Amino acid sequence: MLKRPASPAELPKSVPVFPLSGALLLPFSHRPLNVFEPRYIEMVDAALRTNRMIGLIQPEDTSEESPKGRSPLQKVGCLGRLTHFEENSDGHYFIILEGVTRFKLVSELTVMTPYRQCLISGHGFEPDFERSFGEEGVDRDRFVKMMRDYAEFANFELNWDEIERTGTADLINFCCMVSPYGAAEKQVLLEADTLEARAETLIAMTEYEMAHGGDGPAAPLN
Repeated sequence: MLKRPASPAELPKSVPVFPLSGALLLPFSHRPLNVFEPRYIEMVDAALRTNRMIGLIQPEDTSEESPKGRSPLQKVGCLGRLTHFEENSDGHYFIILEGVTRFKLVSELTVMTPYRQCLISGHGFEPDFERSFGEEGVDRDRFVKMMRDYAEFANFELNWDEIERTGTADLINFCCMVSPYGAAEKQVLLEADTLEARAETLIAMTEYEMAHGGDGPAAPLN
């Protein structure tokens, strides 16, 4: 198994990218994906033959889940390392991407492959390589209270023993990834400058939703 990159200097200069609206991946978190389109099956095959790296990034146009062609992409995505894959009888894949680091999209390459490839840079995202970076700035009790309030509001159960054992950064990033919000909100969570900012942004989104009876966050998120 190839080693997980430990700094921006160890990242590949270019990666295949998977444009997927509404999908969020964050460092050290895990994103399961069902891959069935031929272009992305070929992308997974290529990743398995090389460094197992795939960039997950949202398209600017959210009207399609995964637009064809060269639809403009957001400027920030997250690099994922393919840590698990299963192939079914149809040749489709179930994969799991482990978040490595956020990246800036430098430019898109002109390629012959059916999937898109981009030059990326991880500079500016050095804290992403340290799993617990920024935890000291987070009010964990306030975040957990939000989880309790939201679980009651949405009428679902949480495994509090598991939550107690989970590190603060992992807990926040997991909650952001599974949150029920749209593409714009997911991009805001991805681009949050600090772990504290990400936690506070998610708290604000859930408080707004609960206050407005489940309508979700308002459009302005600043």
